[in-house]
Amino acid sequence: MKKVWIYQADRFFTQPEVQEAQAKLDAFVEEWTAHGSQLAGKAEIKYNLFVVLTVDEEVAQVTGCSIDKSVRILKELEEQLNIGLFNRTLISYRDNENNIQLVSRDVFEALCEEGEVNSDTIVFNNLAQTEADYQSKWEIPLKDSWHATVFK
Repeated sequence: MKKVWIYQADRFFTQPEVQEAQAKLDAFVEEWTAHGSQLAGKAEIKYNLFVVLTVDEEVAQVTGCSIDKSVRILKELEEQLNIGLFNRTLISYRDNENNIQLVSRDVFEALCEEGEVNSDTIVFNNLAQTEADYQSKWEIPLKDSWHATVFK
């Protein structure tokens, strides 16, 4: 099974930042280990907004220490690029033109009330934990996501 972690930035990466961050993440993944075993990991920056880490646990199991190492590299990126990767109060969704928007929970709630965001609006479910969920349940209609229980 492939394990996935999705970190949403608090703003969009610029193109130079994407290149800088991807190079740092690629170097990290090459050295990423769990109790001395090389992890079959991958890191990608999606839509200039999300850092997605994947590990094939059939090759080697992830441990607490290896997860700590990934958090450490993300915190270094935050500092280096002055970007937040652990702010859970922002909601990302696709607007009517299919552009990705990033807003606070309050703004998202207001957009729901105004009808700008509705049950068919595509939202990003950053709680996906496996590659299968990432592929099929990451970009989903609001009505099928955890958002539906929070934003009525």
